[in-house]
Amino acid sequence: MNPNYETAEGCVKQQEMEHPRSTGAEKSVWLHRYGEAIAALACGILIGVAWIIGSTSQLWSVIFYLLAFTVGGFVKAKEGLTTLIKERDIDVNLLMFVAAIGAASIGYWAEGAILIFIFSLSGAMETYTMDRSSRDISSLMDSKPETAVLFKEGAEMTVAIEQLRVRDIVLVKPGERIPADGFVTQGSSAVNQSSITGESVPVDKGRGDEVFAGTLNGQGVLFIEVSKMSESTLFAKIIRLVQEAQSEKPASQQFMERFESIYAKGIILVCLLLIVIPPIMLHMSWSEAFYKAMVFLVVASPCALVASIMPAMLSAISNSARRGILFKGGAHLENLAMIKVIAFDKTGTLTAGKPAVTDIISFQGYEKSEVLRVAATLESLSAHPLAKAIVLEAQSKGVEFGRPSDFLTLTGWGIQAQWGGDLWKIGKPSLLEKKFMTDEVSAEIDRLEGEGKTVTVMHHSQGVVGVIALRDNIRSEAKLAVAMLKEQGVQVAMLTGDQKRTAQAIARELGIDRVYADLLPEDKVNRIKELKATYGTVAMVGDGINDAPALATATVGIAMGVAGSDAALETADLVLMNDDIRKIAEAIVLGKRTKTIIKQNIIFAMTVIVLLISANFFQGIALPFGVVGHEGSTILVILNGLRLLR
Repeated sequence: MNPNYETAEGCVKQQEMEHPRSTGAEKSVWLHRYGEAIAALACGILIGVAWIIGSTSQLWSVIFYLLAFTVGGFVKAKEGLTTLIKERDIDVNLLMFVAAIGAASIGYWAEGAILIFIFSLSGAMETYTMDRSSRDISSLMDSKPETAVLFKEGAEMTVAIEQLRVRDIVLVKPGERIPADGFVTQGSSAVNQSSITGESVPVDKGRGDEVFAGTLNGQGVLFIEVSKMSESTLFAKIIRLVQEAQSEKPASQQFMERFESIYAKGIILVCLLLIVIPPIMLHMSWSEAFYKAMVFLVVASPCALVASIMPAMLSAISNSARRGILFKGGAHLENLAMIKVIAFDKTGTLTAGKPAVTDIISFQGYEKSEVLRVAATLESLSAHPLAKAIVLEAQSKGVEFGRPSDFLTLTGWGIQAQWGGDLWKIGKPSLLEKKFMTDEVSAEIDRLEGEGKTVTVMHHSQGVVGVIALRDNIRSEAKLAVAMLKEQGVQVAMLTGDQKRTAQAIARELGIDRVYADLLPEDKVNRIKELKATYGTVAMVGDGINDAPALATATVGIAMGVAGSDAALETADLVLMNDDIRKIAEAIVLGKRTKTIIKQNIIFAMTVIVLLISANFFQGIALPFGVVGHEGSTILVILNGLRLLR
């Protein structure tokens, strides 16, 4: 991996190096993008000229054929020789170069030149596929804002985005790019988020709504409070993933590259034997034997086989990137096509991740407002979504609260802290000591959990003081997403740290049959391992830090791009940029289509190679026919892979 990609800023700098603004560098980028296509076109024109003047001047015809060889074959010959010299290996580029030179050496200049032309044309198509994929995945880099308008004490000041700090207020005028992640404090507008989430329709934004760096403001004026430093924005996170998406090869491609090396050496050996053995043992002329060997070298080369996988894989990755589905590499697209079970985290994945307090039950003579005050005090230092919901409820009702001491997080259970001279605990009902679980408390917990609510119990040394129920609304698309997965024969499970009855109530509403509740992070990992042992391939969908170990354990880890934590985004293999879990089903369909097209390509390529080799051995075929048949099959498999761009 290029060291410049180790940080988001480094990646952007690298992108600027690759796409600089200066005229000279722009020409360089243009040549890189279209150079091979231009060379192939020029090669074809030179071949046409050579053929036309061949009847009048043999010398000039050969000169133009030589020019065609040079123009069309320079790039591939250089690649083949570099592989031979530096890696001491033989690849298809070298095979084609040798075959073309061999054909020319026995007077078949036109055939050799046509071989170079079609081979360079297929190479240009492969370059186009890779470049299209790269541009679609990383096009948002061009949207990176460089400056922001800082609004401070009634004055506007233009600053570099690196100078922005959390809680700064920035002014975004109509048509400008939003410079940082944050929340709208004033104004309203429609924001085009397609570069981040893949949404084609601008999203209306108003006071309190979240916005993202790199998105495009519409016709309104927005004042935005910065919530993240420039290196921590969603934009920067995506950039860190870009290089991974283009560098990681699927297992099938790794196998094909190993196969290519062995196969190419075998082809060279057989070609040498075909040159030597027939004249000695079959009394064939040297020229005839050499001709057949050159035909064999052309038709047996694995060009179409080598091109069967990556153009299709890159096209699929490019397609998904445009729709807000970011794969970190082709290997994960390949694995997704084989998924048998998908396990969802509940909070923030199947639900909106924004729970709200619905019920407050008080005991021991406490008022509900006092229960809320103490609960908010205890939870004020916690980052858990339920804790934030309790604090927000207290703030919305104007309840003043303090700060506890000796705060301790009981991971997966709740928290404990000192307050008012006593040790308090607040968390799951299972955290409660048995002696405090009275019939009255138990009845309230059962009732609330039966309603599908998450229950948290607060107690101190004298017993239970209050029970607080919260409800996290189910995502509007969750039910349809589960149904779409089931239609594809994929089983759906839920893994959650929430109470069993709450989890089961939500699972029933969504149509999920397998529910694993009361799980700690390590329990989620164990459940994923169990599912893998039973079904072989398992995907895990999550958004929180506590989901990261399970995401890493699953065959394919899927993270929520907007709501996801840094740990989840870094660990996952696939990121849903707009948090739309319905797109998982789309990604699986795309993975299956990709797998089908790759199979079609491999079968077709192998069939053509076998037929052409057989025809050359048993009947003999003309070199031009071998060139067109072999290189034509290469172009066809690339075109078949390009269908996935749609």
